[in-house]
Amino acid sequence: MTLELEGKIALVTGAARGIGKGIALVLAEKGADIVINDKKMNYEGEALSGQIQAMGRKTLLVEADVSAESEVKQLFSAINKHFGRLDILVNNAGTSQAKDIFESSLEDWRYIIDTNLTSCFLCSKEAMNLMAKQQSGRIINISSVVGERGALFGHVHYAATKSGMLGMTKTLARTGAPLGITVNAVAPGIIETELLFKTHGVEGVEKLSASIPLGLGKPRSIGLAVAYLAGEGGNYITGTSIDVNGGINMR
Repeated sequence: MTLELEGKIALVTGAARGIGKGIALVLAEKGADIVINDKKMNYEGEALSGQIQAMGRKTLLVEADVSAESEVKQLFSAINKHFGRLDILVNNAGTSQAKDIFESSLEDWRYIIDTNLTSCFLCSKEAMNLMAKQQSGRIINISSVVGERGALFGHVHYAATKSGMLGMTKTLARTGAPLGITVNAVAPGIIETELLFKTHGVEGVEKLSASIPLGLGKPRSIGLAVAYLAGEGGNYITGTSIDVNGGINMR
């Protein structure tokens, strides 16, 4: 059986858990070798690496804070040294806080902006430098349903970053097109992750699930959308966002 992404090198930021882990596993299933990045890997990164290697794929684990320029440069230096190329970048690293504007400090704002949006800028810049030399590449930004409709409560900084990612996606798509680089976004809805339960609590998650026509989503569903954009199906798609939200927001 031919694997669509065989021979491709994919970097997934924030890959040790949650949506990032789901994306990394699907890309590996499709044949890609995976660079696993996270700010703090712990045992989770090693466990994910073992799962991917069991599929016959190669992995590279790089612990790096992708909101810090120096660490991003080190990350891409390691990729270049180990693989010599990068075909797919998935800007997934991100976090949130269940605070509204009255509770959020400037420090909170800067932390979320840097973690979610600055990281996307820094990694995309390094990736596009590599991909331009190859005259090929795919960049996929993990935005959110709140990037389109705004958050239902609080999360003003999170919503701002996810909207910002959509604007960055469209702009980089125009920059990348002459270089053979496509840039797209996937906008998840409410996905069942540890972060979701941490920010909303069990009761909050149950209420959210009841409001979604298809119920809570799974990280694998996001991975499948990313794999589509990274594969042959994404050849002529750039500057757009795919909603994967179970019907919670219908445009």
